[in-house]
Amino acid sequence: MKALVDTNVIIDALTGREPFRETAEEIFMLAANQIEDLYITASSVTDIYYLIRKHLHDTEQAKSAIAKLFELFYILDSTAEDCREALLLDMKDYEDAVISCCASRSQMEYIVTRNIKDYKKSKVLAVLPDKFIKLVSGEENLVV
Repeated sequence: MKALVDTNVIIDALTGREPFRETAEEIFMLAANQIEDLYITASSVTDIYYLIRKHLHDTEQAKSAIAKLFELFYILDSTAEDCREALLLDMKDYEDAVISCCASRSQMEYIVTRNIKDYKKSKVLAVLPDKFIKLVSGEENLVV
C-alpha cells in the first residue's frame, strides 16, 4: 500500500503534539519497519524543516530531524504540472490541492492527514492516521 503522509502528521510526531503524538508515532513505525511504502512531498520537507527549527530553536537538530525523515519516508517531487493542475481543483487550500495532485500522479492509494475535511474533493482518498493504521492492520476495511 502506498500512502502520502501529510505535513501535520509528521509535525505531530516530531514535536510530540498531543493528543496526536501516539498515532503519528505509529505512522513513523510503519515507515521504519517498512510495513508500508510511505511518502512525503519535497515541498512538505521545507515546511517541516521550518516548523521543526522554530520548535527546537536549533538549526543542527532540525537538519538532523530532516535527515532521519529521509531515511524513513520516500520523497515525492512536486512538479510544475502538479502546481498548475492544483489551481483547477475545487479545493480551498492550494497547498492541499498540490499534495492531492502529487499523490494522484504518483499513484498513491491514500493521503494520511488529520485534515480530511480539506481533502473532500481530493483526487486521492484522505484518511485519518488512526484509520490508516487500522487499514494496514486489517482491523478495518474501507468501503468507498
